[in-house]
Amino acid sequence: MTIWLNAGIIFTLLAIITILIKWGNVRVVGVTPVRTFTFIAILFTSGLDVGLIMFPLTEFAGYADIKASPEYAFANPLAIEFGYWGFLIWGFYFLTCFYFCVIEPKVKFFEIPWVKFINNVVIIGTCAFTAYLLLTNLPWYLPELGDGESVIPTFYFVVLAAICFAVYSSTDIKYVRILSIATTWLFIALIGFMWASAFVLGDSEMSAFTSNVASIGVYFANINEFVLPLNDYHEFYLFWWFAWSIMIGQFTSRFVGGLKTYQVLGAMLIFPSIPIAIWFSVLYHYHDMGIPTQGIKNFAMVFVGVVFVINSLDSLIRLYTDNLNLTVKRLGKLNYMALNIVALSLLTLLFKLEFLQIQWVGALVIGLFFVCAGFIGYSKFKTVKNIDSSPKDNKIDYTKIETVH
Repeated sequence: MTIWLNAGIIFTLLAIITILIKWGNVRVVGVTPVRTFTFIAILFTSGLDVGLIMFPLTEFAGYADIKASPEYAFANPLAIEFGYWGFLIWGFYFLTCFYFCVIEPKVKFFEIPWVKFINNVVIIGTCAFTAYLLLTNLPWYLPELGDGESVIPTFYFVVLAAICFAVYSSTDIKYVRILSIATTWLFIALIGFMWASAFVLGDSEMSAFTSNVASIGVYFANINEFVLPLNDYHEFYLFWWFAWSIMIGQFTSRFVGGLKTYQVLGAMLIFPSIPIAIWFSVLYHYHDMGIPTQGIKNFAMVFVGVVFVINSLDSLIRLYTDNLNLTVKRLGKLNYMALNIVALSLLTLLFKLEFLQIQWVGALVIGLFFVCAGFIGYSKFKTVKNIDSSPKDNKIDYTKIETVH
């Protein structure tokens, strides 16, 4: 699996370089373009899930234990955490976003029946994994509701409620902008609340926060270390990013609003990384100083985490239901909701039973990357070579999202 993953990463980086050389100045326009801030909000909230909120506090100690994991010795735990979530790996999303916006309309690889089937298996499986992550992390963040280790009926209800809400919001695309922007502001508010609790209401010096932010620079000084997997846990993360990449690319490609290709790459690498860096710097201070998060802080993190899950599921549900023609228009709202709620709930339980693994999904996506490249090289090389713009039908009309359902 490691060799397969390494091949996928190297292929991805080479593909990004090729795109920048050939199409760097092409203006990228999606079928439902939105303004840049809205595009970044959709990208950030759809491209991340509950792990961003809930994982760091459970992981810092492991990254600091260089006796057990000497491979982490080259950087501090905060830089390691950032390396798993920020900057370079957002290039995966750029590759697929550009492909689905500019190349796929000419190539139509994902319209081949067996490819469409695998693509939807990937999307549905990752949907369920997102819900599973929320379920398995709730005991750690809400120990007062249980014993801090076991998943209790209350946690199943929370996850089911998130699935139900996401399925409902996926019934109309107009909710995407509302949900994405609202989630972005909620996350900013959470950062502000946690920061104020530690540095304004608490006893901590502001210099500790700025020192944390500065320590993330170690990531950039050692960015080459993060390209290939450091260990099995990093490998798990990279497969996870691959699993997400193909569907996030499909979804976000709809909303690119006229940025040039190199600007899309810059926006995807830089803008999501800024709030991630600030958030991790705040959380690392809580870990480093042993500041407790029980009570309102944990509840606030869980609440925002649930909203992230709703946002991610919304985009993924909309994607696979469109692909499979299981739309509200065809099924009716009631049938549409019942089908998706039951399917996602059952698949979430399969992940809980460890019957499914996200690494398998990521490996499948890498396979699709290779087969797609082979398909282009064999039968669509001249077509792709002659591409010089986004599809002509894609016009910059920021009001279009209001009329599409």
